[in-house]
Amino acid sequence: MQRYEIATLTTTLGAAPKAAPAIEAFCRESGATGRLLGCWASDIGLLNQIYILRGYDSDADLLAERERTLLSANPFGSAEWLREMVLDSYIPFPFMPPVEPGDYGAVYEIRTYVLKTGGLGPTIEAWKAAVPPRSTFSPLTIAMYAIDGVPRITHIWPYKSLNDRGIIRADSVAKGAWPPKGGPDWLTPDMRSVIGLPLAVSPLR
Repeated sequence: MQRYEIATLTTTLGAAPKAAPAIEAFCRESGATGRLLGCWASDIGLLNQIYILRGYDSDADLLAERERTLLSANPFGSAEWLREMVLDSYIPFPFMPPVEPGDYGAVYEIRTYVLKTGGLGPTIEAWKAAVPPRSTFSPLTIAMYAIDGVPRITHIWPYKSLNDRGIIRADSVAKGAWPPKGGPDWLTPDMRSVIGLPLAVSPLR
């Protein structure tokens, strides 16, 4: 997959489990060009959010699905619960393998960092060196950079539990495997993190 999209749906209270089957159906309609990879409900961070990760083989596929979604009277089959929808497009870091569905963890952390001017290239190089040793502690689902909006990167990490997350993060820092050497030099203070729980329809779980 050459392109990814994260759709962020702001919904009414408690809508996530009700919306999940409709989201899956929308992503699998005959005219859809993307592949549903992940679907999470926010548990820590801004609440009443659903995060949908889709993958695409080309820019053309991403744009076709973006148009289909925007023109839909019932995007993601969730109009009755939907309060806001944000669609963000991404390119994976060049060394990242395609995202593959599977059982990786009960909680996922979705982190977004806004970059300083000129920071994308150095950030990718720093991550290229650091991700292999960091991945010996826990896997990285994807690291990618936005191609719309402010310059930023988003990375997604699965963990077995919140306790497991805390232990792994502390251990990787203590042993010098993380953060990437020089990487933080290119980050602004605008950093955001959310803990998402996989919904029943999520291929990543």
